[in-house]
Amino acid sequence: MSKTIDYYFAPNSPWSYLGHDRLSIIARKHRATINLKPIDYAQIFPVTGGLPVAKRAPARQQYRLVELERWRNHNRLQLTLEPKYFPYDPALASLLLVAAMADLGETLAMLIASAIFKGCWVEERDMADPEELLSIVKSQGLNTAELVASARSAETRSRYQALTDEALALGVFGAPTYFYNDEMFWGQDRLDFLDLALSD
Repeated sequence: MSKTIDYYFAPNSPWSYLGHDRLSIIARKHRATINLKPIDYAQIFPVTGGLPVAKRAPARQQYRLVELERWRNHNRLQLTLEPKYFPYDPALASLLLVAAMADLGETLAMLIASAIFKGCWVEERDMADPEELLSIVKSQGLNTAELVASARSAETRSRYQALTDEALALGVFGAPTYFYNDEMFWGQDRLDFLDLALSD
């Protein structure tokens, strides 16, 4: 029986970045496929009670940095706590990933997402800049023109909205959120539980 993980996330989310590579490892361990589903949290937060970082109370903003540092060290990953280009508008990066998943499949889409995460959180590049995103695509040895054209298409925009609507209907409120067998796992710190569920 094939196993599938639905992966709702935003390409500008540090928590999605912190769990991204580990999700790949867990999926390979269980021979599971990953459905990458970038969604628009600008639509998710107002409906589910979330706030962008800049609008959170100062105490919450400060503690977020503490937790990011803890998880960075625990996962042994590079991560700049306050990168130069955060927050950035993730819409274009999200559309690129929606197109990559549809046109190129899971493996390449996961690699592109990883490169976008590192672009922001490690290299401090502006991942809202089309030229920077083109550079990411080129670094993976892909046909830039075809993927960009697909990302800009009405079909991809419609798919992005459909994924966001789907997430809202499922009760998604944060990033990353994983689903397996209709069970929701919110946050990269729930990956142990996802691993266990996949073991059953």
